[in-house]
Formats: sequence, C-alpha cells, structure tokens
Amino acid sequence: MKAYYEDVWAELGDDPPWAWEWRRGLLSREVRAGERVLDLGCGAGHFLALIRRLGAHPIGVELSERALARAHAREPAAETLLLAADGSIPLGHGSIDLVWCSEVIEHVADVGLLLNEVRRVLRPGGRLLLTTPFHGRVKGALLALTRFDAHFDPLGQHLRFFTSSSLSRTLAAARLEVVEVSAAGGLPVLRESLVARALRPGAQSLRSAASARRASSTSDVEPGLSGSR
Repeated sequence: MKAYYEDVWAELGDDPPWAWEWRRGLLSREVRAGERVLDLGCGAGHFLALIRRLGAHPIGVELSERALARAHAREPAAETLLLAADGSIPLGHGSIDLVWCSEVIEHVADVGLLLNEVRRVLRPGGRLLLTTPFHGRVKGALLALTRFDAHFDPLGQHLRFFTSSSLSRTLAAARLEVVEVSAAGGLPVLRESLVARALRPGAQSLRSAASARRASSTSDVEPGLSGSR
C-alpha cells in the first residue's frame, strides 16, 4: 500500500484552491484555540496552515513520504509524522483533542484498524470530524448508469464506498460515539461528501463530573437547579 501511494504522489499535481473551500469552512467551525489537532492522511498539507492560524497545534500524519515532504514544505511549523508500517499512529494515548480525517477512509484497506487508532489517540471526549465521498441511492444509480467502470475501477484508489448508515455502523463498531452523519457539498441528491462527527467515549462522564462540581458549588444558593438541567 505504501509503495502504491508513493507512486501516486510522484505523479499527483496540486488541487485548485476552490476544491478545498467548503472543507476549510467545515474544519474552521470545529477547531478551538489551544487544541492539538491531528490531520490524519494530511496529504500535501492543505489544512495544516489553517489549523495553525486558528490557534491550534497542527499535526499531520501521512502514509506517503513524498506527500509528507510536500506537507512540511507547505507548513514548516506543523509537526509532520509518518504512519507506522503496522498502521499505528505515532502519537501517545489520549494526546489529541480533534482528529480531522478528510477523504481518507475510502482509500484504506483496514478501516477498523484506522478507527481504533483514532480512538486510541483521542483524549476522553475528544472529537473526530471525518469526510468521505457521498454514495446515496440516486447518486449511486446515476454512477452505475453513466460511469460504472470508471467509478468502481478495481485498480483505482477508492477501495470502499460508504452510505450514511454504513458509515455510522463502521464508526460505532470502532467504539466511537456517533454524534451526526450528514451530507455536504453539491446538489441535494448528488452531494459531494458525507460528514461524520463522533466522540471518543468519556465525554458524558466528563460532563457529568463537571455538572456535579457545579451543583456542589451552588447547592447552598440554588437548591434543585442542577436537577432541572
């Protein structure tokens, strides 16, 4: 797989700026200043500078050394790391606040391994924001009728094709708490991508603990308030 993508990146040109705009907006609304944000499958590093400008610490992880070199050249201030040969992410347990994984999982042979690694590196309550090409019924039928061989090329880069329900099941199987799966970009029935938001379990327990602390500190002046929330 690594050798294949080294060859791909040897020939791959740069995308036009407009190709990234709606995803830049999506990511901008999610990043919080001071966070450690992992761009998993960062490619040539288009999002790393944005993460830094938003006040977060950008970390790019990529399978291809060629792509990683381009990412580092694009955003030298970012931490750029090579995915390990066994598919593990070279970061510690619970060290990441947000994982951004955009248009990546459709290229991955072992999606379960990738998502298990995402869960491992996220802190309790940490977030995953993921996009992958949209395949609804109408779009799938049109592709089958007009571009079946090209779109479903067995020698192509895309190994998997997700619907909203299958993506939700895949995330849940990795023990991630699915918050939302929606579609974005393009026309209503021909959306460009699915957008998934998920959490590493632990967020609720953290919120409950914080609520308990607040209730304890205000119980003398506002009895019963916490129970009404």
